[in-house]
Amino acid sequence: MAVPDQKSNADGKVWGFFKLPFRGNNANTTSSSSSTSHSSHLQHHHNQSNMQVEGSNLHTSGSVSSVARSLLPTRRRLRLDPSNKLYFPYEPGKQVRSAIRIKNTSKSHVAFKFQTTAPKSCFMRPPGAILAPGESLIATVFKFVEHPENNEKPMEQKSKVKFKIMSLKVKGPMDYVPEMFDELKDQVAVEQILRVVFLDVERPSPALDKLKRQLAEAEAAVEARKKPLEEAGPRIIGEGLVIDEWKERRERYLARQQVEGVDSV
Repeated sequence: MAVPDQKSNADGKVWGFFKLPFRGNNANTTSSSSSTSHSSHLQHHHNQSNMQVEGSNLHTSGSVSSVARSLLPTRRRLRLDPSNKLYFPYEPGKQVRSAIRIKNTSKSHVAFKFQTTAPKSCFMRPPGAILAPGESLIATVFKFVEHPENNEKPMEQKSKVKFKIMSLKVKGPMDYVPEMFDELKDQVAVEQILRVVFLDVERPSPALDKLKRQLAEAEAAVEARKKPLEEAGPRIIGEGLVIDEWKERRERYLARQQVEGVDSV
């Protein structure tokens, strides 16, 4: 009878011996699962950190690119001749004129506008306009020249007056309205700031000759614009007889009214 007891004990020991590895496996499985979850949590946290870093890098690169774009020179829509100066004949105590050619070099209609630091003594003709692609005109600038101070020599006098030409891209041909520059401030570009240069009228120079040619061309363009208006007026034939169609229509209308009035009576 003692033998079976020993066998049963042995069996118990054997089963107990086999149970130990399984317990170890459970512990290892638990520890491995916990380590796996911990590593996955670390990996998720790492991914989030990378996403945040990438997002900050994108934001930084976007801000850098916007700053870089702001530092780039603005693409010119207009070509100016002269490019950065306005030449005036130096005649103290008189109102003198300068001229500048403005050409639209873009592929769309462009409005331009003049501004000056001395609006009381300077004005432009035209002060602004809309140019079609490739179109150009010569603007005339008027300025009153003051007498020199402190016995300065004429050509040594420096003018503090400056002019600014601004441009604005528009959708198509339309009437020029100065208020459009206030309504679309974000799209307005400063084309050029022009400084005043005086020319000695007694000393011939290429700049003075060019100024005279441009002024003559500007006057011719103004006269050409006036001719169609004059031709659109009433035609005069014979000895001052004016063809007046509306007068004939009015007489016919009054005669018809008289006939209708008689019929009603």
